[in-house]
Amino acid sequence: MTPLKTLPILLSALLFIITGSLCAQVQEFATDDERNTMQVFNFASPSVVYVTNETLVRDRRTLRLHAVPKGAGSGFIWDELGHVVTNFHVIEGARKVTITLQDRSEWPATLIGSAPEKDLAVLKIEAPRKLLKPLVAGTSSNLAVGRKVLAIGNPFGLDTTLTTGVVSALGREIEAANNRTIRNVIQTDAAINPGNSGGPLLDSLGRLIGVNTAIYSPSGTSVGIGFAIPVDTVKKIVPQLINHGRLVRPILGIESAPDQWSSRYGFEGVAVLRTAPGLPAEKAGLQGIHRTRQGGWQLGDVIVEVDRQPIRSYDDLLNALEKYRAGDQVTLGVLRDGTIRYTSITLAAPQ
Repeated sequence: MTPLKTLPILLSALLFIITGSLCAQVQEFATDDERNTMQVFNFASPSVVYVTNETLVRDRRTLRLHAVPKGAGSGFIWDELGHVVTNFHVIEGARKVTITLQDRSEWPATLIGSAPEKDLAVLKIEAPRKLLKPLVAGTSSNLAVGRKVLAIGNPFGLDTTLTTGVVSALGREIEAANNRTIRNVIQTDAAINPGNSGGPLLDSLGRLIGVNTAIYSPSGTSVGIGFAIPVDTVKKIVPQLINHGRLVRPILGIESAPDQWSSRYGFEGVAVLRTAPGLPAEKAGLQGIHRTRQGGWQLGDVIVEVDRQPIRSYDDLLNALEKYRAGDQVTLGVLRDGTIRYTSITLAAPQ
């Protein structure tokens, strides 16, 4: 072989050596933050799953029912029993839900429980334990604006995608699918797009600190404002969904009037329509709407506080009660005849 003919081979070999050396240097000289990001991704990504669902649609011509894809999202392994956590809106109305693990294996999922008011749902798959790597749950109570966060999910069906950012704000409120308010939500600038819903938000140690659930965007794609349900809320709700299939909230034993009454009659709070016999509200002497001697209707008690926390709507009341368990004692601030009085009441288990 002549020297002229061997020149391209030598140049290719030299280029390969130089490129390999540069790649090694890039890894060697990665910043501490880059190394941390890669470590968290490698640690947590096997726990993140792809959630797809199907629904039935009737053909207008033949009137036959067909299973069609309804949507997709993300989720993560909660425990070694095969429980998977995702958003309620990811699986809402689904006839069939399939979980795809990182090894590309697909598993039919059973709905164990859901809490639409918190946009959370728990599924279960019968996969071998060796394929199930639960995430480590951290805490969201000590988060601060500026803390680094990482989101892993399947935006637009592109599986196991990583985005990074910081905590942009705390204590936000978003609206759930059933128009309930989800409070104390984490705001982040980590890119969250359609398909990220239900995926984990992680801290720099790879611990779960939130469940990505929504974005604020006129276009439907990320503009740097994403929201995640804090893990402290998730840790309270998921065990209830596993054990009971729903969110278990203690009760007062009242039937409340619609919130529209407050604007109509010029008050803030929850008006009691009637109390249930034998339940806490009746025992505490709360009064519902009743007839006057003249035959008209008289507004009864209006709940305006729970343990000094202002109650302006039925949504406020439900959110307040979720902090307690059956058997706990709370102090209600009740407006009656223009005067607020306080009464102690022991919460009961749901009937």
